[in-house]
This record gives sequence, C-alpha cells and structure tokens, in this order.
Amino acid sequence: MGYVESLRELVGNKPVILVRPSIIIINSSGELLLVQHEDGTWGVPGGLMELGESVEECARREVKEELGITIKTLHLMGVFSGKELYTKLRNGHEYYNVIIGYICTDYEGVIQPDGVEVLDAKFHHPLQLPERIDPFIKTKIKENIGIISNF
Repeated sequence: MGYVESLRELVGNKPVILVRPSIIIINSSGELLLVQHEDGTWGVPGGLMELGESVEECARREVKEELGITIKTLHLMGVFSGKELYTKLRNGHEYYNVIIGYICTDYEGVIQPDGVEVLDAKFHHPLQLPERIDPFIKTKIKENIGIISNF
C-alpha cells in the first residue's frame, strides 16, 4: 500500500496536500511528450511522491512505470500550487497538488505506455496541443513557451 492509500485510511476524504512532480519531455524536434489518461484527457507524465522519496526520484520512477523510459537529466521549470490545483475525485477524495515541474531532453528507451495509468503517449508541437488537454497544463505551456523552446 502506498503513501496516499495509507493517508486516506487515516483522513478519509478530507482535503490533503500532495506533491506531484511532472515532466515536460522534449524530443530533438522540440515537440512535447503528452500522455493520454483513462478519461481521454492529455497531460504530462508524472505522479505522486512516496514517503522517503526525493522529488527527482519520484519523477524518474513515475516515468519509468508509466512509459518505460529512463529519465537522465532534469531541469527545474517551476513550482506550482494554489486553489486552481484543487481536485475532487469521483470517489470523494479531495486534494490540493503542489506540482514541481521539470523539463527533460535527456532520456533513453522506447516509449511504451503502461495501458493502466497511461493509455497513449505522443509528441506534440507546443503550439498544436490536443483539444482535450488539461487546462492548467495548457496554460503553463503557453506561459512558459520561451523557456520550453530554449531546450
């Protein structure tokens, strides 16, 4: 049982703060790797930090689990938090994300979605994002296009 599941046993559905490293992976053509989730929305790879893990270890683990690739170098893009990152799941669980965003151009392996957390993964031009992309991610990509384009 992971940290979040253990925490939920203690607090039920009450709001909690969760640390979520997320990575914008950029290929040699300057395109961003987006992942499609079960609900059909697109986002960036990432996940929730476990106890004892560093943020970077979590980011690397999540990408390896979800996509089968190994992340080498990470560059901090920014830290994002606030009421716009509140989520209430269908099961009633509530949480606020603290997102630690990274950019990566240094990775190896063949991208293979796990079929559970990630159904599909495709590279997209940063100015031609899918229609069903998470609105927060779309906004952050647009706001940081200068930083992203310099990688």
